[in-house]
Amino acid sequence: MLLQYHTDYLIEAGCDEAGRGCLAGPVFAAAVILPRDFHHPKLNDSKQIKEKDRELLRGIIEREAISYSVQKVSETQIDQINILNASFLAMHRAVDNLQTRPELLLIDGNRFKPYPQIPHECIIKGDGKYASIAAASVLAKTYRDDYMKSLSQRFPQYGWEQNKGYATLAHRVALQEVGPTPYHRKSFVVKKQLPINFPPK
Repeated sequence: MLLQYHTDYLIEAGCDEAGRGCLAGPVFAAAVILPRDFHHPKLNDSKQIKEKDRELLRGIIEREAISYSVQKVSETQIDQINILNASFLAMHRAVDNLQTRPELLLIDGNRFKPYPQIPHECIIKGDGKYASIAAASVLAKTYRDDYMKSLSQRFPQYGWEQNKGYATLAHRVALQEVGPTPYHRKSFVVKKQLPINFPPK
């Protein structure tokens, strides 16, 4: 059972990101302020939810949230400032665009760059503990997945409609055979392009 809130009196926004470990595409982040009585039995860490249930939850969260925002930081910026700082920047942008100003940020993970004048709590595996962080994880992932699916229509060789930019075997093979696109993170492709071990024929 997810916890509804961290404090008894503050307006809380859950924050999470999606796409941090990908070879291609932006990192997305969401910030969500839920009503204190919000509950849905399927809500959980987005990685633990089936795709059709994430889509269902996305619509419910967008309708019922007090406020929500989803923002991204491009692959170019990721290469410039590194993925950790880019993740923090995406979360800051999401908070910037909330219509209601939160009084506390609940951050999934163990590190965060403080947001000006709003305190925060870092919660390890928070997307499986707090409803607002779980909701943010659902929005960040579904928005990013949609973005990568749309890009895959222009670059079908990489299988982004399936792997969403992660370093699957098919994605790495395509990188070796075709080379990178403008949407690949140059720093990731150089660092993470591992040897490809093809299965025996």
